[in-house]
Amino acid sequence: MKRALHPAVRLLFPALCLGAVACLAVVVALGAGPGAAGLDDLLEIFSGGGSPPARAILLEVRLPRIVLAAMVGAALSAAGAAYQAILRNPLADPFILGISGGAALGAVLFTACAGDQEVGSVVGRPLSAFAGAVATLLLLFRLARVRGRTATTPLLLVGVVLNAFDSAVILALLTAGDPARFQGVLLYLVGALGWAPWESLAAAGALVVAGLAVVWALSHCLNLLALGEEQAATVGVPVERTIWAVLLAASLPAAAATALVGLVGFVGLIVPHAVRVAFGPDHRVLVPASALGGAAFLLLADTLARTAVAPAELPVGVITACAGGPFFLLLYLHRLREA
Repeated sequence: MKRALHPAVRLLFPALCLGAVACLAVVVALGAGPGAAGLDDLLEIFSGGGSPPARAILLEVRLPRIVLAAMVGAALSAAGAAYQAILRNPLADPFILGISGGAALGAVLFTACAGDQEVGSVVGRPLSAFAGAVATLLLLFRLARVRGRTATTPLLLVGVVLNAFDSAVILALLTAGDPARFQGVLLYLVGALGWAPWESLAAAGALVVAGLAVVWALSHCLNLLALGEEQAATVGVPVERTIWAVLLAASLPAAAATALVGLVGFVGLIVPHAVRVAFGPDHRVLVPASALGGAAFLLLADTLARTAVAPAELPVGVITACAGGPFFLLLYLHRLREA
């Protein structure tokens, strides 16, 4: 029987929605340097007025990037929450486990094999990234399986090794390939938000929504699996089928996000933990709240990346790594003390 949500959670969730919307409004108005726009200017542009240059900057440059940042943050954060529930490991994250590295390798392989015309790249690149993520998942669980169980420490170590291997293969492709075709891929390896066409955003957004919808639909099963596979099986949860359904569904948005922006790390580690402190471990709330929190977090990180050293611009992966690296170490030390 499903447990009713706590009244405090019912109040906190609308507050998080309002906070995410407020964050979106601030980021829309804030540009790097002279590109900032006031509320009156924004209302005029969205109502059909404003000068053509201002409309072009806002609607064709800034707004697609904001949508991209929010979508990537939501995808990575919700995927991280799902991985942590399935693996019962608070250190699980698409980047740390090597899922993002496998997705990046799939996307780069598609770029290398697509030729000059790259027909179907709007959908083909995210799907190739998904194939790389799934292949990484299969290899990861095969190597980390010990006596019929997935051991936590080997899982993390294998994920680090797979990340290093994927990065080496990508660098080899860059070295041997056409420099013009792979221009900008070095920024892709550290995670960089940029301009994306609306067609690519729509295709990737459909994959993100589909994957997160499946994860949220199985959130009640995630609550039971977080207690242990044996306990979940005793109440009728099909454990193996649910685990693979969630892993594949969570890998779909993570792969779509990686295909668009590259290796943005630690978003799926930081945000689910912060949301879990505020909302508790109920995944019926944790999954959508992590998506909202991740969207807000990456929007703020991208704003800092654009404005910190303006007119130059930092890759957003640098900002998330600076925040996530110390967070990961502190969390790891805390787990060692508990053990």
